Amino acid sequence: MRKAIYPGTFDPVTYGHIDLIKRGSKIFDELIVAVSHNPLKKPLFTIKERTNMVSKYVKEIPNVKVDCFEGMLVDYVREMQINVILRGIRTVSDFEYEFQMALTNRVLKSDIETVFVMTSQEYSFLNSSLIKEAASLGGDISMFVPSEVGKLLQQKFTHKRNTCA
Repeated sequence: MRKAIYPGTFDPVTYGHIDLIKRGSKIFDELIVAVSHNPLKKPLFTIKERTNMVSKYVKEIPNVKVDCFEGMLVDYVREMQINVILRGIRTVSDFEYEFQMALTNRVLKSDIETVFVMTSQEYSFLNSSLIKEAASLGGDISMFVPSEVGKLLQQKFTHKRNTCA
């Protein structure tokens, strides 16, 4: 059975993430979407909110499970007894970062393989930070995230607007 872990912060989950999950589910017999708890990234949403968001959009895909983890990815991969990590690549700079991460992970756990999948063209420019910034400024993000995620972002930013006096 071919199993893989697709890790990320998913803060928030985007159409690009969902697309990669669907495509990964066709490559692997089982795909675990692993939501990372990394306080250094200062996520907008809690780990529970992010896990719930992802779960909502993958519940119809039978071979996809959602989990969360804290600490190093290689430790989580070891614990799950899986040796394949799925990563999406949008740009050349993504590749450079992901390449370094893949090699580091392999040094830390020698049997880890990282599988890179190019994002679909329509999502190649998406990243959660830009979406959060647009949402914080009241921008229309409906083409980037599901409507429920957009509403959650609006709720997070409503109280932060109009702070100039």
